Amino acid sequence: MIRILAVCLAVMLPIAATAQSNVKTKDGTMVQLRALDTITGLVEDIEMAVGDTTVYERLMISVKECRYPRANINSDAFAYLVIRDVRETLPAFEGWMIASSPALSALEHPRYDVWVLRCKVDE
Repeated sequence: MIRILAVCLAVMLPIAATAQSNVKTKDGTMVQLRALDTITGLVEDIEMAVGDTTVYERLMISVKECRYPRANINSDAFAYLVIRDVRETLPAFEGWMIASSPALSALEHPRYDVWVLRCKVDE
């Protein structure tokens, strides 16, 4: 049974990756994030330009890229973020965050949670 499951996954994963790679994307100029302080329960929306760095509580958040499907800016956005606790030397998170699946690639911090809401473009 496990072998059958492994074979099915081995066959299906390349197909899913190919389907995803065919999605045409555009670059956004702004990103909207949501930050949560899990101790106080306070939620804050953060809007920042791609290439900027901002400070939220003890986190330094840098946005390198924000992309969205060409067909619809309000659909699934994904952003490349670097998040560092100011008391640490290494980033707590560096990579792509996907708006529709925040748990897939998430910040692992004992106090704060940050996730992508959407990309925006200059009007």
